[in-house]
Amino acid sequence: MKQTGNDPINLRDISNNCRNCTVHELCLPLGLADDDIDKLNNIVKRSQPLHRGDFLFRIGDPLQYLYAIHSGSIKTYSASADGTEQITGFHLPGELIGLDAISDSTHPCAARALETTSVCRIPYNRLSELSAKLPSLHEQLIRVMSKEISTDQKLMMLLGKKTAEERLASLLLSISKRLSMRGFSDREFNLSMSRIDIANYLGLAVETVSRLFTRFHDEGLINNQRQHILIEDMDQLCDLAGASCKRLRDQKKVAE
Repeated sequence: MKQTGNDPINLRDISNNCRNCTVHELCLPLGLADDDIDKLNNIVKRSQPLHRGDFLFRIGDPLQYLYAIHSGSIKTYSASADGTEQITGFHLPGELIGLDAISDSTHPCAARALETTSVCRIPYNRLSELSAKLPSLHEQLIRVMSKEISTDQKLMMLLGKKTAEERLASLLLSISKRLSMRGFSDREFNLSMSRIDIANYLGLAVETVSRLFTRFHDEGLINNQRQHILIEDMDQLCDLAGASCKRLRDQKKVAE
């Protein structure tokens, strides 16, 4: 996902070593000793960047790799009962995708690049063998899986109990927080996903999403110019998203 508040990631600067990777602290190497990172690095495969619309994997593809996003962004989606697309997530640098294929050894969803995207391919069989020898890697895998379960639960709450306004505010704040963790601006960014994708993910009509973006702009919460977003009033956006977001904001203020 390209940023306007900071210099965008240059794909030519991609490191070939997990230890030197700009997002390794958000990825599998988190908490690993240098020697263990080197062992993990030995099994990681780097490939040419994906372009917007390219598939990383399709529904039903056999599980061969887990994928760590180095730069760019990816959407994952499943097929509903009537065959239509249901987006299940938007994924940013440092995030691992493909974990949901482990149980049946096939991918239950598809993954496509939302923009020019670079990924690291991690052979699952070799990763499984390595994690059996490295307790720290095994623990990190468990943490990543736990985080994915938590994300799924939050999505169910988002779609089940929140109003349309709360859903969009929560999504913008989620992207803001995740970009901040990656060293980018938490207030100014470009959305790589379309309004259609956002509406699909949030379970809303496209017209509703467009109307909400206009309303948020008119009320001074955000400055919205096509895909460019500038959060003007973070506190008000937090209040609109719900109490849990407000508690996190208040805790951050106390810590400061």
